[in-house]
Amino acid sequence: MSSISGMITSLKNNKRTRVSTFDKLKNFKKGKSIQVAFDKEASSYQLKKIKEKLQEENKKLLKRNILIIIALISVIIYVIGFVKI
Repeated sequence: MSSISGMITSLKNNKRTRVSTFDKLKNFKKGKSIQVAFDKEASSYQLKKIKEKLQEENKKLLKRNILIIIALISVIIYVIGFVKI
């Protein structure tokens, strides 16, 4: 019985007020742009470093993806061309 009472207590404690979808739609304002505010600003040097780092990471990802695609195509060509069924 203690496990059941523990479950009931847990359910009671985890309750939260749920906002209805209709309330969300009613309060939604069309055409309002969302403004994002940052407390800190990056210098032009920091922005340049971030840009370079992202470009380098993207190049590495592109190379890796190309190698994987080439390997998969090679395996598919091998299976189609040389394996006798």
